[in-house]
Amino acid sequence: MSTIAAVNTRNQFRGKVVGVKRSPVVSEVEIETGAGIVSAIVTSSSLEVLDLKLGDPVIALFKATEVLIAAVSND
Repeated sequence: MSTIAAVNTRNQFRGKVVGVKRSPVVSEVEIETGAGIVSAIVTSSSLEVLDLKLGDPVIALFKATEVLIAAVSND
């Protein structure tokens, strides 16, 4: 699994989706990383665009004020 080059690697944790709690407006995604479980709140429309499912590889991206999730191909 790769990292996203434009972001400082210290601000990225690779992992896999271990939980998804959907609701109409926002959803919670749980990611298992080497550092532990990370939870992120995303819009439900973003969850649909990312098409995240249990077991999918992802990268959790941390900024000073927020956490972002990027989908990773299964290649």
